[in-house]
Amino acid sequence: MSGPPSRFVNQSVEIQPALSGFSSIKRYWDKVNNTVTAKILPGEFYVTTHNELITTVLGSCVSACIRDKVFGIGGMNHFMLPLDCEDSSNAWRNAGASAATRYGNVAMEYLINSILKHGGARKNLEVKLFGGGKILAKMTNVGDRNIEFVVDYLRVENLTVAVQDLGDIYPRKVNYYPLTGKVRMKKLKSLHNHTIIERESAYLQDLESKPVEGEINLF
Repeated sequence: MSGPPSRFVNQSVEIQPALSGFSSIKRYWDKVNNTVTAKILPGEFYVTTHNELITTVLGSCVSACIRDKVFGIGGMNHFMLPLDCEDSSNAWRNAGASAATRYGNVAMEYLINSILKHGGARKNLEVKLFGGGKILAKMTNVGDRNIEFVVDYLRVENLTVAVQDLGDIYPRKVNYYPLTGKVRMKKLKSLHNHTIIERESAYLQDLESKPVEGEINLF
């Protein structure tokens, strides 16, 4: 499915259409950062070839920011493993991988495959990781398992992590510019509402009831 036609948000700024398959992602003109911004929520990912910003807010979830550092094609995902995971660090590599680890596997491979599909090269990939905070009081190990999974996944796939900010107890706001690889991250130490907790709790419950995605081949 092709993206929506370009829209003029003021007299001089034009938003280029999103890549095919990403028309459902919310995109808007960010006056503060003076750029087109794509906002992703739990379970989403976004890839771009344009000079734009990708933003998200993470609690227990993890985001991988990945780009081809030569061509500037890149994107970000936002994922969490369901609770039925006995060994999140390596079960995804086995034929009988659990639903939990397959969700992480899907999140990573969709992002990487989409970057490669749009012209990126695996040898050029630069990876930055964020999230995995302990903000869900009743499920304090969710963030740790997400971190364990993504770190092991990248190790097995022989992809080096250039930068990471993982764990702790705070939510994070992440702004990522795939064209340059620049990341601006802020720990939200003063949270005045429960939006992040409610959103991630709902996402976790949804994962428990959804069917597992099929197998995906990494290019």
